Amino acid sequence: MNKLDEKSISERLPSLKGWSFDNNKLIRNFKLDSFSDAVAFVVKIAIESEKIDHHPDIRLFGWNNVEVTLQTHNVNGITENDFKLANSINILYSNG
Repeated sequence: MNKLDEKSISERLPSLKGWSFDNNKLIRNFKLDSFSDAVAFVVKIAIESEKIDHHPDIRLFGWNNVEVTLQTHNVNGITENDFKLANSINILYSNG
């Protein structure tokens, strides 16, 4: 998978509600209603990630916050897979 250049990332980023680009990574924080909702959301992300064999860094903090960081490690940057997974995560979040 080819690494996307910063121009391509900047052009596509507005289509990913809530995501930012920093230090060669896509990052988004999600706030859930409860600790159990946050853990369940992490599990949903894990299942979706396994489907496409692309795995994010996930941090559960506070009691209801989840931070997701996406990067294709073998290219040290963003690829199509990162945008695909970010979009899938947004759908999971909006579907509760």
